[in-house]
Amino acid sequence: MSSDTVVVIGAGPAGLEAARGVAELGTNVVLVEKRDFLGGTPIAENYAALTPNYESAEEAMGKMIDRVQSNSLVKVLTSTTVTSCEGEAGDFHLAVTGPDGQNTIDAGAVIVATGFRHFDPGRETQMYGYYEHPDVVTLPDLEAMLKSGEVLRPSNGEVPQNICFVQCVGSRDRHIGNEYCSKVCCGIASKEAIELRRHIPDSKVFIFYIDMRMYGYWESQIYWPAQEQYNVQYVKGIITEVLKKGDKLLVRGEDTTMGRPMEVLMDMVVLSVGMEPSVGTREMAKVFGVKSNKYGFIESANPPLDTVSTSRSGIFACGSAMGPADLEDTVSSAGAAAMKSVAMLKARPSVTA
Repeated sequence: MSSDTVVVIGAGPAGLEAARGVAELGTNVVLVEKRDFLGGTPIAENYAALTPNYESAEEAMGKMIDRVQSNSLVKVLTSTTVTSCEGEAGDFHLAVTGPDGQNTIDAGAVIVATGFRHFDPGRETQMYGYYEHPDVVTLPDLEAMLKSGEVLRPSNGEVPQNICFVQCVGSRDRHIGNEYCSKVCCGIASKEAIELRRHIPDSKVFIFYIDMRMYGYWESQIYWPAQEQYNVQYVKGIITEVLKKGDKLLVRGEDTTMGRPMEVLMDMVVLSVGMEPSVGTREMAKVFGVKSNKYGFIESANPPLDTVSTSRSGIFACGSAMGPADLEDTVSSAGAAAMKSVAMLKARPSVTA
């Protein structure tokens, strides 16, 4: 028997927006989240402010959560995972495991919104000393510091005066297989650099980059303000290693503009880590039998004009489950997935709207 319910898997920005969209189109939704809370990575990783408008991440996600929880057509299941899927478009049967054991959910369509994970800079190589030097941190590590209101060197609790960002860590790297650009790292680094200068006015902040990639309006929203208003110094160069020197970090590399070796002492080094498919994205691709690309993200079946349909009819995906995406792209694709899933159900004569 056909079902008029859409199951959305993942309750981050993409999943919340997809669930809201489906419900506002008058269709029942079951929102499945493996964590015991809603909000996804922005909440789990303690994001301070969103890029590029500096809105509080906690407040922004709170609004999205409220819109879902206040809609009577949405049923929320937390601490729950989907373990198998049988059936076909319009008549799927999903086995789920949650606090009450194993149950079955009938669904007409499914939207996978399982997101990404941050690249682990110590996984492949220790050239930046992420696991070796406590003052080498990542973008999400610094986000958590900014959210707490205290930016301190992990090694000694002191306020850092000289801070640098190293771009393209885990992105655009053929050696580890992540050949793609993660889209948001340049913008987030610039946003965090501005926040650092606001938080520590006498600090010196540097960004070492291969290419700064600011698409859309980010060029005028964060890139130029970082330089012109906050004196963030952008240096085109390649960083090769980070070493301990006394109580400082010695950053070595090449200034590619000048064509000469470079060594600078820093109090803190921030690695701009890219995006990889989350464990959930890889698992759900297998559960639903949809194709993934060579990087492990779920593959769109009909790009570029249909970006949310997958290789299996009735299974849609959105947000960074399909590849690196900023929040604007994420919620846009979530809206498209909601619309297409409901349209598919309403087009089936056996489903009552």
